[in-house]
Amino acid sequence: MRLCPSILSADFARLGEEIAVVQRAGADFLHVDVMDAQFVPNLTFGSIIVDACRKLTSLPLDVHLMVVEPMRFLEGFARSGADHLTVHLEAVGGADGARAAARAIRDRGLRAGIAIKPGTPIERILPVIPEIDIALVMTVEPGAGGQAFLPESPERIARVRAAIDEGEHDCLLEVDGGIGPATIARAASAGADTFVAGNSVFRSSEPGGAAAALKALREALKPVKAPGGAGGTQARRA
Repeated sequence: MRLCPSILSADFARLGEEIAVVQRAGADFLHVDVMDAQFVPNLTFGSIIVDACRKLTSLPLDVHLMVVEPMRFLEGFARSGADHLTVHLEAVGGADGARAAARAIRDRGLRAGIAIKPGTPIERILPVIPEIDIALVMTVEPGAGGQAFLPESPERIARVRAAIDEGEHDCLLEVDGGIGPATIARAASAGADTFVAGNSVFRSSEPGGAAAALKALREALKPVKAPGGAGGTQARRA
């Protein structure tokens, strides 16, 4: 069960301090949402922020490319210090494009992820699971933080978990969108093992701020048994 605070919700005037807090509090990865105002409506940041984060933390940098033509940007993000690169199935033209993207990412020594939007049939990601390291199921429509967890998400997560477990694939099942203490157990019970959380961490009203928010997320996960496919090799490679 891995927690990945998303810097999309961090205070960029205090970015180093914000990252240090979540690292000390036991974050597993640091999530970086890259948006180009074309694939999604909003515009965020590029590889220069990944480079800055690399200088600020030893946490694995989990970079999510919500961009058109993501293949153009793989080398730049790899050089800037990303550890994981996730591209969207919809942006690479389906399963064949996803396989090519995964190979290109792995060729650069990074973990390869494929993400899928809520409106895309989940069947489209299942054939590429044997060839990727991270399957990212969006639990909101990508493009903005602070959205509510979509109610159809657990069923979609469960179908990806079944495919991972049935094939005994070495693939993390990540979820992103609306993850907080009230929803994280639902996602975990459906089979997710890696959780991106932005507003619920960096904009938490918990006394103790982001550190307390991460603790609350861990507490919410305690009653949930870890997915059967989320051990062994995955734990060693994380």
